[in-house]
Amino acid sequence: MPIAQDPLSVEVTLPREDVALLTVEGYLDVDTATEFQHHLANQLHHGRRHFLLDLSAVPFMDSSGMNIILRVYQEARDLPGSVHIISPTPAVRRILDLTGVSITVPVSESAEEALERVARSPEVPPED
Repeated sequence: MPIAQDPLSVEVTLPREDVALLTVEGYLDVDTATEFQHHLANQLHHGRRHFLLDLSAVPFMDSSGMNIILRVYQEARDLPGSVHIISPTPAVRRILDLTGVSITVPVSESAEEALERVARSPEVPPED
């Protein structure tokens, strides 16, 4: 079995208790999407509601990566929570724009900008 040419690296930091910042490095494709999904699922399991996805070091993303982003967007929206994409590379930004993902999932230039958007988002009280 060949070793992946460009393994995925995901670093998770917690700027707030309910916010996970995932800094992704490498190709986000069919070979690495499952690993990315595990990181997101782990943060959901630990009660995170807002996900900041720093894609500034992702030179390539295919439909597998986009599907995971849309899936976590749906799950976070139901919490209620949010997903924000940060600084996608030009190639990734083009894919996000062509597919309409950037219309659904907000794109920010920095983690600070994304955190400000999270802070401004209205909190919906849980239903009794």
